[in-house]
Amino acid sequence: MVELWYGITSVMLAAYVVMDGFDLGAGAVHCLVARTNEERRQTLAAIGPFWDGNEVWLLASGGALFVAFPKVLAVGVSGFYFAIFLVLWTLILRGLAIEFRSHVNDALWRAAWDFIFSLASTLLAVFFGAALGNLIRGVPLDQNGWFALPLFTDFSGRNPVGILDWYTVLVGLFAWAALAAHGAVFLTWKTNGAVGTRSHALGSRLYFATAILWVAATLATIYVNPEIFQALTRRPLAWFCLLVAVLGAVQVFFGLARGAHLRAFVGSSCFLAAVLAATATCFFPTMLRATTDPALTVTAYAAASDPQGLRTALGWWVVGFPLAILYFVINFRLHRGKATAAAEGHGY
Repeated sequence: MVELWYGITSVMLAAYVVMDGFDLGAGAVHCLVARTNEERRQTLAAIGPFWDGNEVWLLASGGALFVAFPKVLAVGVSGFYFAIFLVLWTLILRGLAIEFRSHVNDALWRAAWDFIFSLASTLLAVFFGAALGNLIRGVPLDQNGWFALPLFTDFSGRNPVGILDWYTVLVGLFAWAALAAHGAVFLTWKTNGAVGTRSHALGSRLYFATAILWVAATLATIYVNPEIFQALTRRPLAWFCLLVAVLGAVQVFFGLARGAHLRAFVGSSCFLAAVLAATATCFFPTMLRATTDPALTVTAYAAASDPQGLRTALGWWVVGFPLAILYFVINFRLHRGKATAAAEGHGY
């Protein structure tokens, strides 16, 4: 049951990255691909039916951790307290920017909210990437199993570590490039006209940057956490996930080159999900890696709830998860086709 729930939690997190990733990425490139009020309303119309529902996957991931690995959630929330508040503020600002920009018909008002929307989306992508980098690098767990992190120390990646160092910043940049590219590919699929054309060109360049940063982040990961590379050599599932990631990236380039924009978006989604799946596979059973003493590392087996609780939670999950998938299938089907800006005074 522990292995199953580790997989379920990983799937929920990957679903959040793929689903909310495209509207985070669309926000990050918002001011680059859309330059007039009409074009910016078109980008908001493209993500409008999806963005708030996509964020539910983040809550679902937290719920899965609470049910299956409550110790990890408790220690993580306490240790990343400041970082979590930064994420919450940027999530709030991003939602406010989407909802408020068209409430006042004034160019300065709209430009301000457009900037906040792009900035908050960019920061969220970097924050989530840095959070992943912290988990891979490790955190300074003490004898009682708790930790606290400052925003940064000396950027060396060695104790005393902070939330930001050279490695976590690199992973944050990779996350930003990957999600911005994902959002640009989504806009290429869902928009036409000038927005679609600019998104197509930007998506190709961003995926090229993503490929370079992926290699750099992988090499850096081998340096800061050699155990991940050692696990990769003996876990076939991780190799399969890496193959899917490479094929997904190839599909993005071929899809964009041939005008098969849905194919490119599916490839982008597979790339993100497979990279996370490979990371989770190599990381198992570790959940909180200790930089202080390897003996203090928190594993999935040590942090898991009792077996009866896991079985009960699984019964609810097998009902709720398919319903969530069905909701998104219906939502995408209802809003298929190219997005257009609504009439002035209506919509975003």
